[in-house]
Amino acid sequence: MASEEDVKKAQTVEARARNISHNVRCTECGSQSIEDSQADVAILLRKLIRDEIRSGKSDKEIYKKLEDDFGETVLYAPHFDLQTAALWLSPFIVAGAATGVWAYQRHRKKTNVHIMALNLVRGVPLTPREKQTMLELLTPPPAPRSKWWRR
Repeated sequence: MASEEDVKKAQTVEARARNISHNVRCTECGSQSIEDSQADVAILLRKLIRDEIRSGKSDKEIYKKLEDDFGETVLYAPHFDLQTAALWLSPFIVAGAATGVWAYQRHRKKTNVHIMALNLVRGVPLTPREKQTMLELLTPPPAPRSKWWRR
């Protein structure tokens, strides 16, 4: 009969194997982990992972072996290197570009080009009263709001 220690060791091996199997893509299916796939390759990979765990290898060593044997695409989480930098940095690049566009549009709204041009022509900044008069003259009136029942 198996001792309590052997049962705990088997449970540990099984838990580690399942954890690793969830993070490894089935090379035949492509869209499933080897834990979820019933393909022959997935069954063999699950057995290989369990054998590697029983031989005393760490999770990192097992991931490295799988990556060396099947390529980086077998892992669900690609490493950060020069080839995958665009993949990892693209959300930050898009967010930065959107923030830049928003800031530029906000700045353009606050800056009145006509007053800036007049300052350049005169060579002297406008007084606050002159600025207010210019803004009143150059700002178009708001568009008339149509009543929703007249459409």
